[in-house]
Amino acid sequence: MKRKNWILFFGTGSIIIMISVQLFITGGDWKQKNEMFDLRYQTLSQEAMVQLDKQRNTDGFDTAMYLVNNYADTVMKRDIYKIKNEIDLTTLKKEVFSDIGKILFLEQDLSQYLSNYFERRGFEKDFNFQIVINYLQLIDFDTRLDIYASPEFNRSKLSKSSSAAYSPKKIKSRILVNRFFREDNYYRLSFDYYIDFSGKQKIVLRDMAASLLMSAFSIIVVVIIFMITYRNLMEEKRLSNLKTDFINNMTHELKTPLSTITVAGKTLEMEQIRADDAKIMETAKLIGKQSIHLNQLINLILEISMWERTQFQLDKKHVEIDDLMHDIVESFKTGCGNCASITQKYNLKGTKADIDMVYFTTMINNLLTNAVKYSLKEPEINIEGYKDKEKIYIKVADNGIGIDRSDQKHIFDKFYRVSHGNIHKIKGLGLGLYYVKRIAESHGGDVSVSSRPGKGSIFTVTIPYK
Repeated sequence: MKRKNWILFFGTGSIIIMISVQLFITGGDWKQKNEMFDLRYQTLSQEAMVQLDKQRNTDGFDTAMYLVNNYADTVMKRDIYKIKNEIDLTTLKKEVFSDIGKILFLEQDLSQYLSNYFERRGFEKDFNFQIVINYLQLIDFDTRLDIYASPEFNRSKLSKSSSAAYSPKKIKSRILVNRFFREDNYYRLSFDYYIDFSGKQKIVLRDMAASLLMSAFSIIVVVIIFMITYRNLMEEKRLSNLKTDFINNMTHELKTPLSTITVAGKTLEMEQIRADDAKIMETAKLIGKQSIHLNQLINLILEISMWERTQFQLDKKHVEIDDLMHDIVESFKTGCGNCASITQKYNLKGTKADIDMVYFTTMINNLLTNAVKYSLKEPEINIEGYKDKEKIYIKVADNGIGIDRSDQKHIFDKFYRVSHGNIHKIKGLGLGLYYVKRIAESHGGDVSVSSRPGKGSIFTVTIPYK
């Protein structure tokens, strides 16, 4: 268990480190792509402004600047002389800041020119733009009104498509196109022009799609390989444990007849025993019985080896299943001394199937033996037989201790024994159900189990018939 936990810990840790490295690399790539995106559009914007100046001798704000000059003339000749106190002055500054921002916003031609230029070059043309006023001064011959960008004048608005904001509120993804300084008879003005792509993240993500897919694919492949490796390792560990359990069980099984034969042999060496013919005969029978048992165990091991190397060699005969089942059950009851209450119900109507009677009998006997062996109370076994158009079904239900769900998927594996209590409390090598499975499959059928702990088990054998 500790080894399993350490493997899981280191494996999971390695995957987490790999994912972290991939995220770090992806984050760096993402940052680089963002910077390249900004640089690309900054360069394109500068190129567009150069072309605009050459073609039209303008920077896109000539009309706006003409209107700003007229507006400043009006303010300085009319409104500035209405100021009576500091509150009036602040109010006027806010109005001037807002009105000039609107003029720049509504009357500029640069945004449309940039959009057309980007489209001609094959790049994204839809963007938002922002105009940030840094400093504004209204002047006439006698008076000067200075307005600096400050929080009290900030207003920010970005519309859905190619719109502007004229406040200095910072937008994280904006790209500076140019810083303008203009002056005329009645004003001096400094402002920045920014563009912002609302779909920038999608564009960058599209450019990174290949690398992201490769990163995700590599992570998935590593996780899958780890899971397969971990599962195979756990399966090898389980098989190793089964092998160890089998060796322990077989050693235990072999020691019993060997110990008995050894004790019986020493008994025959005793003088008082040799003088008693009845004792000699009794000891000889005991040696013979245990020798047979020992021989059966050895033959069982040899059979396992043979079955692993070759397929079953079946001697099939066309027999009625219900009659054969009756004979098997009655023989079992007699052999175990009526050790269980067995009820039989067959609805086969004399159906015949091609089966090997020896192996078939072994299969049913194994199921009946387990039903008796794994019952903590008086064994009750119900056997039912029925058919459909293609198969014969034989169900063997008992009132035994049941099988946990986690064990059910392994009980037909070779050497597997349900892990409850002392493994030697109930004798066995973990081969009975393995043989049942192999015999059923060799006849072209199968076997399944339905069970709940404490509620008994139902084994269903299917055999095809013609």
